[in-house]
Amino acid sequence: MAPESLLVAGVGDIHGRFQRVDAWLDALAEARGRPVDLVLAVGDVEAFRQADDLKRKATKRAMPAEFAEYADGVRAMKRPMYFIAGNNEDFETLHDAPDGCQLAPNMHYLGRAGLKELYGLRVGYLSGIHAPRFYEQPLKRPRSLDTAKQAGYFRAPEVEKVAALRDVDLLLVHEWPRGLPQRAQEQGEPPPGRTLPSYWIGNPITRRLVETVHPKWVLCGHSHRAFAVTLGSSGGRALTRVACLDQAARPDESVFWMEFRGRDMVCAGWGISGEVSWRAGEPWGLRSLPVPSGPEPLGTGY
Repeated sequence: MAPESLLVAGVGDIHGRFQRVDAWLDALAEARGRPVDLVLAVGDVEAFRQADDLKRKATKRAMPAEFAEYADGVRAMKRPMYFIAGNNEDFETLHDAPDGCQLAPNMHYLGRAGLKELYGLRVGYLSGIHAPRFYEQPLKRPRSLDTAKQAGYFRAPEVEKVAALRDVDLLLVHEWPRGLPQRAQEQGEPPPGRTLPSYWIGNPITRRLVETVHPKWVLCGHSHRAFAVTLGSSGGRALTRVACLDQAARPDESVFWMEFRGRDMVCAGWGISGEVSWRAGEPWGLRSLPVPSGPEPLGTGY
């Protein structure tokens, strides 16, 4: 592998499981025979210091909250991680950094919406999910459980900020764009062991955003299942390839690695085996997903 190449790992909803993800990325680096240069997390990272933090949903407080060890220097992130917010985060801490901040060494919050150049790649991002009732409302400081929940919804000015972007290599969003199952069905039947999720999954705002910005790739999470589809038409504008990542319960479908040379992605794969599942010039769709190792997740998200 040429030394000028870049190995980027996308990670699905971590939900506080930082140590597990660290071990997975060690395994990926060993399998690929090189370090992972950059990690991109698609929201619901949950960088809480305490598992029983009252701002966490009750269903989450039994899950690990391992971030304190990284923030306190007990453990160190081995490679730089940049994340967007999902709808379950420590929004009280993130509120005063709408344009991003560093929470610990090698741990960076990208911000609510915008563009960052990372290792030569143009990375656009939109945090949160769509809630029509709050879309036009101003963002309030998250002082209570209710306002913390509202902080997990993106607002119109943030969407407009991202809609103005062009020439984007990767777009990170938390919630799926609407219409991915329909598009996948148009491109062929699911392979054995795969089913299509509900046609109502995702939101129309993010779909319009993707069709306006035309990023080369989109990474998303939230719905806790892997999915792969191509948007756009080869006869029109450049294609946009979408990779939806499962939550970080198992690595096979929650880790999606990408190798770049310059700003061009040359190959990619799922999980931590290092096996290539896509190369530049090949089609991208459901058959680019790994063979399921067990029952498909229901894909509800929370």
